[in-house]
Amino acid sequence: MSDTDMGVLEASFAEEEAKGVRTPRPMLMGGGEPGGDAFGSFLRSGAGALEMKAMSGASGAEGGYAVPQEIDQAIDATLKSISPIRSIANVVRVGSAGYRKLVASGGTPSGWTAETAGRPETDTPVFNEIAPPMGELYANPAASQAMLDDAAFDVEQWLAGEVAMEFAQAEGAAFVSGSGVNRPKGFLQSPVDSAGDATRSFGTLQYVASGADGDFGSDPDAALIDLVQSLRSPYRQGAAFVMNSSVLARIRKMKTADGAFLWQPSLAAGQPATLLGYPVVEAEDMPDIGSGSLSVAFGNFKAGYLIAERGDTQILRDPYSNKPFVHFYATKRVGGMVSNSEAIKLMKFAAA
Repeated sequence: MSDTDMGVLEASFAEEEAKGVRTPRPMLMGGGEPGGDAFGSFLRSGAGALEMKAMSGASGAEGGYAVPQEIDQAIDATLKSISPIRSIANVVRVGSAGYRKLVASGGTPSGWTAETAGRPETDTPVFNEIAPPMGELYANPAASQAMLDDAAFDVEQWLAGEVAMEFAQAEGAAFVSGSGVNRPKGFLQSPVDSAGDATRSFGTLQYVASGADGDFGSDPDAALIDLVQSLRSPYRQGAAFVMNSSVLARIRKMKTADGAFLWQPSLAAGQPATLLGYPVVEAEDMPDIGSGSLSVAFGNFKAGYLIAERGDTQILRDPYSNKPFVHFYATKRVGGMVSNSEAIKLMKFAAA
């Protein structure tokens, strides 16, 4: 179309609008109200551009089911079981990957002396450096721009929520059993020993035997009491049991010799149920009962497990790297490890 033709067309529109006649102009890129400058909006912000291939209208399961307008405005997501270790551990925000923490063990010995006697030198406390291994969680899901335009719900918000949920599940598993290689080191990956706090080396968790290989022994309530009492009293303030739901189901059926249940349900909304007077945290990442398994933990995780993280989850919307798809690149850097091995005890399902 020549410049002369364009001028005539614009003059025609202007004349009709001056007379009060509003003629709808052609829609560009399918956006905006009639008369809206959709193409200009695209030039300025990219709105309306064709933009990750994991979700598209070409395949039903990968997003096509969400394309028809008749779909309900909200999607009911399957609830995932997320490890709650973060809620009971010590969480710190760090500015770099080189976070270090010093933990003193043994205290500063003291002694008695006479008024005029000499003051011999006492031992100095032992410092142990804690450097939680860190790793970066990432996800890079994608959706076609047609999917983003046609879906009857907010795809971008849904993707962000899904990424956050998956990250929480992944880090929860790492806090329990992570290898410590490019990820947090779970407390179940620490070395274990049956020796008490006075003789056990720093960084090694103490275990209490259940009394039978792969099962509770003949006196399970006594084994649980031994587990509680193995934790010294300064740590028992704020301590909790940690186990998965299948182990908890067995313990809930246990009774003392006089017929009372070891498990006590919560008496108020929002308050946890208790076992031997201590709250129980269900963590599905804890192992089931098996031969030599460490299926029950008891401890003060605020004092015993350290989580170090750099900020919150970051999500980058990237419509440029893989046109015509939009990527949602999410990252989160987090680390963790046992910081005080005296504050967490384990039950080992073994005879001794």
